[in-house]
Amino acid sequence: MNPAPPVTKAASRAVPISEPFPADNASRMKLAPIYVVAFAVIAIGAVLGFIPRWHQRAALKLETRELAVPTVTVVMPAPGKAAPGLSLPAEVRAFVEAPIYARANGYLKRWLTDMGAQVEAGQLLAEIETPELNQELARARAELMEADAALALAKTTEARWADLLKTSSVSEQDAAEKEADLSLKKATVEASAANVKRLEELQSFAKVTAPFAGTITARRTDVGELIAAGSNKELFRLAQTKTLRIYVHVPQTAARAVVAGQAAELSVPEIPGRVFPAKVVRTSGAMNADSRTLLTELEVENPKNEILSGSYAQIRFSDLKLDAPLTLPSNALLFRAEGPQVGVVKDDGKVELRSISLGRDFGQTLEVLNGVSASDRVIVNPPDSLVSGVSVRIAESKGGKQD
Repeated sequence: MNPAPPVTKAASRAVPISEPFPADNASRMKLAPIYVVAFAVIAIGAVLGFIPRWHQRAALKLETRELAVPTVTVVMPAPGKAAPGLSLPAEVRAFVEAPIYARANGYLKRWLTDMGAQVEAGQLLAEIETPELNQELARARAELMEADAALALAKTTEARWADLLKTSSVSEQDAAEKEADLSLKKATVEASAANVKRLEELQSFAKVTAPFAGTITARRTDVGELIAAGSNKELFRLAQTKTLRIYVHVPQTAARAVVAGQAAELSVPEIPGRVFPAKVVRTSGAMNADSRTLLTELEVENPKNEILSGSYAQIRFSDLKLDAPLTLPSNALLFRAEGPQVGVVKDDGKVELRSISLGRDFGQTLEVLNGVSASDRVIVNPPDSLVSGVSVRIAESKGGKQD
């Protein structure tokens, strides 16, 4: 076997060397799905890593936005507890009470009734001795008789001169003078008669009588005492106590609930366990500017005189329908230069500062007379920097309801 001829450099250059392309393409085709899967895994990983960060950023933005809106707790104004009845101090007075003074000058001759006596209308209480008045009356009667005599003479004279004037025996001037003299005498008689009547009426005041039926509550004179008409010294004091007047000062908060005809109950400390029915008859119709109370008058029957006039008593309005004012916690108030204010959360979540008027202070709660309604949402513990128009969020209670 002949050995192969040696290959020369030229020959080696002439013979082409095959490249490994087919094997590389096959391997690349095999690796393509792996690249796709790897890319998908990387993309999914990137997406999965971005989404939490995006959620975190969104949550952070939302939390920041929510933290920028303050959270507040609100309460609704609640009506105060109305008392089951209203008890007020009252003053008991006689239905009719009058001091009795003298109208005639003189000396007390005798008195016939004393303190505590029950008298009827027109009953004689005392007699006054009036010697000077009697003399004046006698003189006035004499002057009246004198005037009557002068009038009779003037009538006769005037009639005679009228007849003479018809025959021209006297002048018209003389006849006119006699007619005028007659008119003058008539006036003198009338004046004298009026003076007699006046003195007779004054003399009748020498007998002091009761102007109405009642009880003599005071006697401030005695036999022989000098009596001067027109002085401020009273002889007796008379009171009608079968029916009593009760006066009570109703506070402004309950004044509108008191009306005429309303029933009430009267109790007297000295008569424990007894309640006397009373009825409102009238009110003053205006508040007292000093005490801010309404003067109210009631009547109560007292046929047995069990209740003494002038006593202290208690009036209780059992069926008084009071409009209980709204109340708020004391920590809901803001004290500003404009006065007491509260922050009210409106339907759009914005705050409105309202000025209010305060009533009674109960410590933890306060009466609010005006400025808020029962449906308003009032902020509790408002910050000092709270202003109108700021947006707030209302905190929710544990049960999921707004406070």
